[in-house]
Amino acid sequence: MSLISTLAKAAAGTLLAASMMMSTAIPAAAQEYTKDNPLKVALVLHGTLGDKSFFDDAAEGMKTAEAELPVTVKIIELGYDRSKWQAGLADAADSGYDVIIAGTFDMTGYIAELSPEYPDVKFIDFDDSPDYSACECKNVLGVQYTTAAAGYLAGYAAAKISKSATLGTIIGMEFPTVTDFKTGFDQGAKAANPSINILNAVAGSFNDPAKGKEIALAQINQGADVVFPIAGGTGIGSLQAVKDSGKLAVGVDSDQATIFATSDPAQADVIFTSVLKKVGHSLYLALGQTIDGSAPYGSRQLLGIKDGAVGIAKNAWYEKLVPADVRAEVDAIEAKIIAGEIEVATDMK
Repeated sequence: MSLISTLAKAAAGTLLAASMMMSTAIPAAAQEYTKDNPLKVALVLHGTLGDKSFFDDAAEGMKTAEAELPVTVKIIELGYDRSKWQAGLADAADSGYDVIIAGTFDMTGYIAELSPEYPDVKFIDFDDSPDYSACECKNVLGVQYTTAAAGYLAGYAAAKISKSATLGTIIGMEFPTVTDFKTGFDQGAKAANPSINILNAVAGSFNDPAKGKEIALAQINQGADVVFPIAGGTGIGSLQAVKDSGKLAVGVDSDQATIFATSDPAQADVIFTSVLKKVGHSLYLALGQTIDGSAPYGSRQLLGIKDGAVGIAKNAWYEKLVPADVRAEVDAIEAKIIAGEIEVATDMK
């Protein structure tokens, strides 16, 4: 059984109550879906698969959904030409799907415009949410994540294992859904070492590996021995720079060490953990809730570490590269965050 489905089943009983952000949520009317009469779903990506991060994790969630739920899924890759995104989403909405899934701030405006025109179609807006006070979005479920707590754990571990006391962070663009990772990472790093030096750069793109590599090399040349790229495909170049320089990295969104393990073992070997935004996990849950009629369309869910929707990868590389005493400290800190004993700042409100 996959990690995503295991976590999903463990969290399903408590996720909805913990994450409801609006009392006016309208549960989706339950219908009878079976393998012979499946829920028809389209995952519309404003990019392509292969980012080894955000989009790939969403697709993994769809695989789990098809295996374990009465759904069929079509993944539509619109590419990176913005002029095609709105039309591509409209085409999907007009193609007979029961649920359209799209994500991030890049697609939210299009979802808000289209959803009133297709009242019988449900839309899931992941990693963002429309302004429900400004649109007729009763058929839209916003799914957002607060990643700061997970970032805190990675930052704490990074500062503890850094030999140069200098870390690097690389942001794709400055939006709360992105900067939230860094907000927590910086706080955790400073908790571990108040004197830590944290370099930061904004790439201005999520799809420029060359830029990501250039920035990471510059940070490494300034002494960074741990780099945390929060930049989608741009971050792939950053990870390559870390590998070439013999330094360490923190992956993002997905367990990137595990993803690289087969295709590029040397790359996997420098990623000591990843900050996980479990997009696939949350989409799996949302589809399950849509099927049983409990999905709160017309509102957003804000999911965090308590919901099992974010965390860090504690895999073989983590065990190898992070000393046992530091791992124990991280576990203790995680428990305190969940218990409310440590307050982590967040950009997600």
